[in-house]
Amino acid sequence: MTLVNDQIQTHWTNIAPLLTIRNEREYNAAVKRLNELLDELGTNEKHPLYSLLDTLGTLIHVYEEEHFPIPESTGAEILNFLMEEHQLTQSDLPEVGSQGVVSEILHGKRELNVRQIRALAKRFKVSPAAFV
Repeated sequence: MTLVNDQIQTHWTNIAPLLTIRNEREYNAAVKRLNELLDELGTNEKHPLYSLLDTLGTLIHVYEEEHFPIPESTGAEILNFLMEEHQLTQSDLPEVGSQGVVSEILHGKRELNVRQIRALAKRFKVSPAAFV
């Protein structure tokens, strides 16, 4: 091996565990490490460890995409979930329409329209794409 390869191998032995996510234990450790880096660095892109934070975030994202895929959901299913999370009833959503309109949406008899999607996105502080 060359001197450069020897140096890389020496350093990689120490760094590899920080950048390897092959199972849930390593995933949990990586998430913990990322949170610690976020607490310390915040959004300071000039910090010497910021590229580590960025790389670790990317690796975690890739692992999550592969192991924890988000199932496809309809706008009605998203609305139902948000209503449960916020303990809302059908009549608590006047921006969507009457209780009857909300019921029809939740039961798949009616689709959300653009105006309703915008209002719900604003109310729940989510992307309108969540309902599409």
